[in-house]
Amino acid sequence: MTASLTDALSATRSEQLRRAARALLRRPLLRGSGADAEALRLVRRHADELRAWFDRNTGWHLVVDSDVARLVKTTAHDDPTYPALDPRSRVPFGRRRYVLTCLALAALERADAQITLGGLAEQVVLAAADPALVESGVTFQLQGRDERADMVAVVRLLLELGVLRRVAGDEDAYLRDNTDVLYDVDRRVLATLLASRRGPSTIDDATFEGRLAALTAETVPDSDDLRNRAIRFHLTRRLLDEPVLYYDDLDHSQRAYLARQRAAITSRISELTGLVPEVRAEGIAMVDPFDDLSDLRMPDTGTDGHVTLLLAEYLGAQGERVVPITELHEHARTMAREHRTYWRRDATEPGVEVELTRLAIAKLEALRLVRRHAEGICVRPALARYAVSEPTLPEGRSA
Repeated sequence: MTASLTDALSATRSEQLRRAARALLRRPLLRGSGADAEALRLVRRHADELRAWFDRNTGWHLVVDSDVARLVKTTAHDDPTYPALDPRSRVPFGRRRYVLTCLALAALERADAQITLGGLAEQVVLAAADPALVESGVTFQLQGRDERADMVAVVRLLLELGVLRRVAGDEDAYLRDNTDVLYDVDRRVLATLLASRRGPSTIDDATFEGRLAALTAETVPDSDDLRNRAIRFHLTRRLLDEPVLYYDDLDHSQRAYLARQRAAITSRISELTGLVPEVRAEGIAMVDPFDDLSDLRMPDTGTDGHVTLLLAEYLGAQGERVVPITELHEHARTMAREHRTYWRRDATEPGVEVELTRLAIAKLEALRLVRRHAEGICVRPALARYAVSEPTLPEGRSA
């Protein structure tokens, strides 16, 4: 075999490995049918290398079989900026929908191979009658359209994840007139969803806080090597998961380790994923030259995207001061009047600026461009890339 052919085969294998890794980062649960089929084949082909890389650099566990690949990710820290979303409306899940999701998954564990939406809802209603849930303020009796809409949002999320596959019927008909819908239950996908290192049934603590802490706890390092490994996991997870890693968000030991190992960590990520490190005085961003790993676009199209960009520009001009939310509402109202020709019809109606501002700030916060305070919003350094300055002309030129 010639050297050139060997190099070509090696390059092809590296490219396939990169595509497989990116597929898992883009969608940590891949199924063997539909749009995921080709990605799953690549992951299966490179499963050993991928499993070793994620285990060594992030501590994430990769499960692969003939029908499912699941990258069981653990976040580096609590992060409320990426909630579950209704796949249709993109409205973030609230407390009740999260509880209903857990109750639905528990019901599906005991279900037959097929289940109807009405049957699943009845089992969730029975489970929601638990006195502990009622005492905590979570009630669900499937009365009225709002509660049916919550149940439909949960089912649509499970459809998107692949836990359920629609056989007959339609969720919109269920909302309109309670017409039932039939689903297949995919037990292989269902079995991979729980992202914890131990089963909830093995935890004895009776309090919510204690049970949650035990469910998410990781091994406490008791040697220098294990402490360094824990720091490496933390930093790599954040560089892979978050738009920007700010040095100010790290403790002293993490900053010291990153100062020594920054080149090694970022080069390993680049080699696997194709992400390119952008290193600044305030932190590091792993930039995606292919622009397909993030589910958040900035700038984006439509009214919401334009509002977000304009608010980012406005905040960028405020320096380090904390900007009150009411001031942003007023600015959104002004912008709605100026751009009413191009924005959606209801943008100028009274009160709409509150929701427009909320959506914009949620996106900017998730992108690590702003930080929320009790008094309002302040900018973070990465927002400077969206700053707009007065145009300048070369010396000797006139406008």
